Amino acid sequence: MTISLKQVRYFIATADAGQVSQAAIELNVSQSAVTAAIKQMERDLAVDLFKRLPAGMTLTAEGA
Repeated sequence: MTISLKQVRYFIATADAGQVSQAAIELNVSQSAVTAAIKQMERDLAVDLFKRLPAGMTLTAEGA
């Protein structure tokens, strides 16, 4: 299990923005790249980092 700096950047941007789409815009990458990086990070850590809601995302206790 290796967490990359890119994954950490994507995680922080999503946590700050509360939405993957907004984080992607701020990072100048595709939304799918952010989603894939966060999902891989969650698999590697074996925890859910975000609670996915219709209006965006919020951190879980583990994510916080």
